[in-house]
Amino acid sequence: MIKKVCILFASPRKNGNTKQLVIPFVDELDKAGVSSRLLDLYDMKIEGCHACRTCQNIWDGFGCPIDDDVHIIFNEILESDLFVLATPIYSWFCTMPMKGVIDRLVYGMNKYFGDERGPSLWKGKELAIISTCGYRVEIGMENFADAMKKYCKHSGLKYKGSLAERDMGYNARFMNEEKEIHARDFAREMIK
Repeated sequence: MIKKVCILFASPRKNGNTKQLVIPFVDELDKAGVSSRLLDLYDMKIEGCHACRTCQNIWDGFGCPIDDDVHIIFNEILESDLFVLATPIYSWFCTMPMKGVIDRLVYGMNKYFGDERGPSLWKGKELAIISTCGYRVEIGMENFADAMKKYCKHSGLKYKGSLAERDMGYNARFMNEEKEIHARDFAREMIK
């Protein structure tokens, strides 16, 4: 049963399309009594992986020597039952801070890349995606969703699915009643 959700929000537009989907999603979690925490990745200090492999020698924690906010994200995910990657899709993939986080976590959570194969610290956690894109969803989301399915399989995570909505352009209104219903339905689906 889902009791706590961590939402990694990675849009440079604080109140843009992705946030407009996240708001009713979170509201529905609140109505169901599910705790959630939204981490705005654009407000956090996130460096890319340095490939130093230090984390691979520390099997009981993150182990990353980079002094930034990914340590906070690591702990929040471990305390959550489900984590949600909320990102617009730019060039068929997530935004830069989200990419930095998923690169760092795949090594810090999975102790597979050292001299000995260690544990997956987040095995069994559930992952979902909320995204927006300018292309038809099946084209715009395909690469990122496929990559996250492989990421989940590699890490022992459970891929729960995605909610993706298309933006029809700069002069079009993005949010509407149908998209709000989709976001609320997606939240209910994630916690049942």
